[in-house]
Amino acid sequence: MKSKENLVFLGMMGSGKSSIGMLVAKKLNLIFIDIDEEIEKELGKSIKEIFEINGEDYFRKIEEKITLKKLKLKSVIISLGGGAFINQSIRKEVIKNHISFWLDWNHQTLLNRIKKSKKRPLAFSKMNDELIDLIKKRSYIYTKALYKIKCDDLTKNEIVKKILKIYETH
Repeated sequence: MKSKENLVFLGMMGSGKSSIGMLVAKKLNLIFIDIDEEIEKELGKSIKEIFEINGEDYFRKIEEKITLKKLKLKSVIISLGGGAFINQSIRKEVIKNHISFWLDWNHQTLLNRIKKSKKRPLAFSKMNDELIDLIKKRSYIYTKALYKIKCDDLTKNEIVKKILKIYETH
């Protein structure tokens, strides 16, 4: 891995950033960092609790601070939170200095995954139409990632193989 480039996974909540990131890290024998887990560790609260108690603005400030700090590390695999890439500072850093992968799924697949989870604060109270709007809005920004992986017809292992192949030729 080149000295400053990390592999960074982005995409909607439920897109598999953490599970795919972990598998890629294992294959490359690198450290895996899940930004949401880092935030929970630092604050001693779940993401859901942080949103409920402190609000989204507070969460986004903490997310920016922790993400930018972790992106300074070398040779790591990072899974961003679903909304992190929306942040201009994070996006600029990722685009300029790292290899980014957008794990893209069709809207219905994401909607089904998001609705199953109780730990996604932004999705918990939203109607399907609102979630589809959020997916569309974020997808536009996710297109700025270096690589887009269309995941719909692939298994986890196929997604990992595709990422490793891209990484090896990068």
